[in-house]
Amino acid sequence: MRLWCGIDWAENHHDVSVVDETGRQRVRLRIEDTAGGFGQLMSLLAEQNVISEEPVTVAIETAKGLLPAALRAAGVPLIAINPLAVSRYRDRHSPSRAKSDTGDAFVLANILRTDPHAHRPLPVDSELAQSIHVLARAHQDAVWDRMQVANKLRSVLREYYPTFLAAFAELATREARAVLHLAPAPAQGQLVRRASLTAALRRAGRTRGISATVEQIHTGLHQDQLRQPPRVEAAMAAHASALLHALDTAVANVARLEAALAEVFEQHPDAEIITSFPGLSTVLGARILAEIGDDRTRFASARGLKAFAGTAPVTRASGMKTLVTRRVVRNKRLGQAAYLWALPMIAHSPGAHAHFATRRERGDSYSAAARNLTNRALGMLHHCLQTRQHYDENKAFPNRHHQPVTSGKPLAGQVYQETEAQHAPTTTTTNAKRSVTSIAPPANKARLKTEAQPA
Repeated sequence: MRLWCGIDWAENHHDVSVVDETGRQRVRLRIEDTAGGFGQLMSLLAEQNVISEEPVTVAIETAKGLLPAALRAAGVPLIAINPLAVSRYRDRHSPSRAKSDTGDAFVLANILRTDPHAHRPLPVDSELAQSIHVLARAHQDAVWDRMQVANKLRSVLREYYPTFLAAFAELATREARAVLHLAPAPAQGQLVRRASLTAALRRAGRTRGISATVEQIHTGLHQDQLRQPPRVEAAMAAHASALLHALDTAVANVARLEAALAEVFEQHPDAEIITSFPGLSTVLGARILAEIGDDRTRFASARGLKAFAGTAPVTRASGMKTLVTRRVVRNKRLGQAAYLWALPMIAHSPGAHAHFATRRERGDSYSAAARNLTNRALGMLHHCLQTRQHYDENKAFPNRHHQPVTSGKPLAGQVYQETEAQHAPTTTTTNAKRSVTSIAPPANKARLKTEAQPA
């Protein structure tokens, strides 16, 4: 007899259901979200394993949290099923769309019973890879938080302090934050002395070109501008100061998490292989490793990895209509990391630059050409990780290494980032050929952002 288990998790308790080959529910149990409740669950699974021909596989709707972590640590085969898929399966058992926690646990167990071939156990990543996963996502979230706070601060300054925005293009830089602490309002900005600006820049760590920078800032802050009423201006300055302190914290968080991520990533045995690829360094390499993990049985072929990242196109065919578009259902964090990888790879690899230029000449947009390039690069990365080889330019792009690259080393500010909604679908329509004027995305078609802001 073969048995399957489904767990409907919640914040305070979990419902457990065990079914047999006929779909009959053998056990129904509710456990608390405590160590004692987990002990009950393990005792139940041990009893059912004695009856079952194979180890009881557990289905749950999430791979995060203490319960899945404890089950994986105990060696229990665990499968995470998308909640949307569970909702579709539920309609088979309840056309009236009735729902309950115990019913969901029963549905989860029956999903494994009816379609075991359609679901795979969670990858068995090492503890080191799991820690990289946590730190890489935390670092990316911290970068997004920093950008959000900086945009809020910019919005407030635009309402009462436009001369400061004219003097500083990036608010997250140490110099901009130091000067704004010194002069948070236009009245103070027009009275600030050059000596005070010099001291502020030195405290921020500036060592070169201080005199020219001080003169430029001093001139900018002393420009005439429209003013808010005094009390309104003071209130806006207090708001800006609060956001400035939040920005200081966000910048410090990014720096701390990046240092922790670099320390852990360098200890992983795959780090040398990943960083051997052009354009992949600590942060971007760690993000890619965090999303693909180090369980090499997870992706049977490079096609699976490409589909997971969303770089491989998807075909939709119906009748006489066939449409090839970019893949929307994917791991968005891995897809973004792959997209950011394109530009530094073009700059460092002559073969990648030639491949990208060829795609552009064939009519691809910047985004489409970048996806095509990283799609190929992910295939090479999969092969190197499976075979434990380092990147070889001559094998990766044979007969193309003679092409020139754009520069010896890309600047941090050149790493462009587009939002997910700005990626236009790619169809089978063939556009007219056009000359390649730049490897960067056109300014009128994509909003340019950079994650490489100074810490």
